Amino acid sequence: MPMQDVDSAEFRQLCGYFTTGVVVITARGADGAPAGMTANSFASVSLHPPLVSVNVDHANDMNGALRQAGSFAVNVLASGQEALSRRFAGNQPGRFDGIGYRTDDNGIILLDGVLATIICLSEASFEAGDHTIFVGRVVGGSVVAGRPLLYYRGGYVTAGLP
Repeated sequence: MPMQDVDSAEFRQLCGYFTTGVVVITARGADGAPAGMTANSFASVSLHPPLVSVNVDHANDMNGALRQAGSFAVNVLASGQEALSRRFAGNQPGRFDGIGYRTDDNGIILLDGVLATIICLSEASFEAGDHTIFVGRVVGGSVVAGRPLLYYRGGYVTAGLP
């Protein structure tokens, strides 16, 4: 008997047991306006060269922004930034209204108050099911002390990390 895919509810439940960090990916849209999206499907890919990946649903407006962007930032959220994560989790307009962010010398959008920013040049993209895997070459960034925002079993948690 051939093996069959699990349904989407079971898939979410199974993957929900893997605790992930939470990031907001930021880039410039085709119109030059800031674009951003919450993700927990972020991973380091390679040390040489330094590569990271993020997976973006085809239906999310960030997919189009990353397809045309030459660069993007990964903003690693701190434990107190659940509201920021929720704000960037949907496709609603005005996600940047009233939040702190800056643009670096290369036009890359960096959120204020995050644990880390990882600055990337767009390297490659690959279609995978209903998502696109975007790969970025890390060219800079910064870190501050603090605790990360984590996602586990459909909710936000804070671990007792140093």
